[in-house]
Amino acid sequence: MMYDFLFQFFAATAILAGVIMVTRKNPVSAVIFLVVVFFATSGMFLMLDAHYIAAINLILYGGAIMVLFLFVIMLLNLGHTDSEDLRGPFGGLIGGAVAIGFLGLLARLLVGDAPAAASVVPAGEALRAATAEQGIIGVVARPLFGEYFMVLQVTGVLLLAAIVGTILLAQRKHA
Repeated sequence: MMYDFLFQFFAATAILAGVIMVTRKNPVSAVIFLVVVFFATSGMFLMLDAHYIAAINLILYGGAIMVLFLFVIMLLNLGHTDSEDLRGPFGGLIGGAVAIGFLGLLARLLVGDAPAAASVVPAGEALRAATAEQGIIGVVARPLFGEYFMVLQVTGVLLLAAIVGTILLAQRKHA
């Protein structure tokens, strides 16, 4: 029961923050909501017992990619709008409701009215067997550097092209 609630909470948070992200005019606030999406996605990975993928999602996307996005936004001077986009008219009300929800969730976890075994979802037999044979990192790394190696390389080249394009646009704008 607690597992279902947390998973649905993280899913709803990711969807809501994603919708808010694409409707923002201020690019800095859009990046902040994208960070919320990454944290919610990591929470869903934790609920699915994919701890390594959750950690990589937070470290790589929530950290490195967000720093890159903020660097690009600051390099192009896109964050200078006068609208108070981040808070809006109901910002304090929404923030208070989220804080009360988190405090209630924390109190429920600390009081422990849900048994610990109910919050853990067992992995499938195939995943357990592969994890026992290769280890958890091997289960993720073998497909990534095996059959999906070309996809990984193309993603790296696309990110490099985006960085070079951003630098060229910034130089042209200031020249």
